[in-house]
Amino acid sequence: MTLHEAMTARVERGEFPGIVTLVARGDDVRVDAIGTTAFGGDVPMRRDTVFRMASMTKPVLAVAAMILVEDGLIDLEEPVHRLLPELAGQRVLARIDGPLDETVPAVRPVTIDDLLTFRMGFGMLNSPALDPPFPIVAASDALPLALSEPDPRTPLDPDEWIRRFATLPLMCQPGERWLYNTGTLVLGVLLARAAGRPLGDVLRERLFDPLGMTGTGFWLPAERAAQLPAHYMTVSETGELTDLTATTPPEVWSHPPVFPSGSAGLVSTADDFHAFARMLLRRGVHGGTRLLSEQSVELMTTNRLTPEQIATAGLQEGYGWGFGMAVTVAPDPPTAAPGRYGWFGGYGTHWFNDPHEGLIGIALTQVSDFMWSGATEEFRELAYG
Repeated sequence: MTLHEAMTARVERGEFPGIVTLVARGDDVRVDAIGTTAFGGDVPMRRDTVFRMASMTKPVLAVAAMILVEDGLIDLEEPVHRLLPELAGQRVLARIDGPLDETVPAVRPVTIDDLLTFRMGFGMLNSPALDPPFPIVAASDALPLALSEPDPRTPLDPDEWIRRFATLPLMCQPGERWLYNTGTLVLGVLLARAAGRPLGDVLRERLFDPLGMTGTGFWLPAERAAQLPAHYMTVSETGELTDLTATTPPEVWSHPPVFPSGSAGLVSTADDFHAFARMLLRRGVHGGTRLLSEQSVELMTTNRLTPEQIATAGLQEGYGWGFGMAVTVAPDPPTAAPGRYGWFGGYGTHWFNDPHEGLIGIALTQVSDFMWSGATEEFRELAYG
């Protein structure tokens, strides 16, 4: 079965209304747009359809961080409190499920490296359940910081957001454990302060414009925002695939957000994200211009976690973590060698680079179930074909 046939069959079964896939090796770039942007709708998926990228924002932010490292504006090993003085002296919970007033001192400051590897000591918990009702989870929800799902958005601007976050203790010691999501929220605030510019401007000037990513950003012109596909997910209460678009309707994307989320805030297109992925696959070079050093790309795309941290991270089996993205650490079909890297987005987006095969794969839907239905594995396997 071809990739087109497999994805068409899933659309016809009603798993998602439509999908855009891009598979590239060298100059051979194949894009396929199947179905429509909404169930029952008549707007076809197109090559230039814009998607909410959700957590595929994270690797983009990591590249921006490495550009600022190479500029000398930040250092991976420096404490974050140089630029985020609000976080100086943060204490650590004595136990992760304990009361907020039972704390111990941090053994060392949180560094920028900790933010990029999600080892800052704070993030989404996946045991015994996703974000269990521990006091620290309830306290962060009450602030409201929007530390887990991107929607509904936090109403706080970056300065107020970091001030409130600083009132919380860390969940565990810096460097100890991989905890998802919060690190890149904090990193987004830090990069804006380091550059002296709003985060959206930093990404535009240092990354999107050089790569020609004209359809990527934290917001869209009103007419483009209105074209965003509907967002669906199976909700646990009913077990049915449900339209969740109203949680953050398209018009919300028609103006700059109060808090530009470095974890999940970008919209993009297949070709734009291909430009980003190809730059990494070419080890930092785009169109003959070097945007990032080979050493930075190597740091980003090499596993940084210990075996013990991988075991407790809740990542897919055989995966570790680099800077802002997952990296395979064991042979993983359909490729025999470790080292494939990339990430997912919770709205139903997926990207991988395989440096051994010179292969890029991008699949874009707006159905969250795409991530756990077996569709991503099928996409990846057939992309190699």
